[in-house]
Amino acid sequence: MARNEIRFDRQHRDDLGVLEVVPRINGIPLIELIDKFEINAGMQPAGDAYGGLTPQYFRFGPMEDHFHGRSTDAMGPKTPLLGCECGELGCWPLMARITVTADLVIWDSFEQPYRTKRDYTKFGPFQFDRHQYDDALRDLNAEISPDGP
Repeated sequence: MARNEIRFDRQHRDDLGVLEVVPRINGIPLIELIDKFEINAGMQPAGDAYGGLTPQYFRFGPMEDHFHGRSTDAMGPKTPLLGCECGELGCWPLMARITVTADLVIWDSFEQPYRTKRDYTKFGPFQFDRHQYDDALRDLNAEISPDGP
């Protein structure tokens, strides 16, 4: 299986006045990837439903812990990778299982917990080189920390 490249975009949401974190896989925002998948699969509603994670609104803990699947199990065993386009994590999250090994990080078993009949088995899995993944998380933490740029 080919490895994917991950980046974590940090962008300011003018409408909410907050910082938003959006994973980017192979140069494409995860929001675009999931919108295209849901639209092509005929899911309703679909398109423009997701937004990034807003660290100011939620206590994710360190981003390394969150994106290693260790942030919190308040939403079950899976980790939210995206929230709702409205900025509310619990409104419309995209969840996935995150598996971390010495060499790899894998995102799979995607789900939209409020639409349990949806089939995401053909979305992903995404497999990342552990070192590149951790470098991307360090870059994100440096950008969002109070002492960062």
